[in-house]
Amino acid sequence: MNAALYYTIRSRADGNYLVAYPDPDAPHRYLLVFAEHYEALSYLNTHAQEVVSEFMVESVSQSQLRSILDRWQYQGIGVVQDPLLPRIEFMGLAP
Repeated sequence: MNAALYYTIRSRADGNYLVAYPDPDAPHRYLLVFAEHYEALSYLNTHAQEVVSEFMVESVSQSQLRSILDRWQYQGIGVVQDPLLPRIEFMGLAP
């Protein structure tokens, strides 16, 4: 059993997750995930300071991740390596 946790950012208004579109010409969406809670907060405070109160950080287990990706029809995840720059590693879904 893998107990790895990821942290996501969700809108308080409508429950949508924070996603990335790595190719502006393609509709592919990647769920942004963070390794630590404080990294997600740092990302919000750096890049969305004026609306930070409109979002919340949510923990997601590795086993929940696949169902979220399927339900919301994301193409994969974007693991945020550095929340200040940001530096993101995109990973597609395995079939």
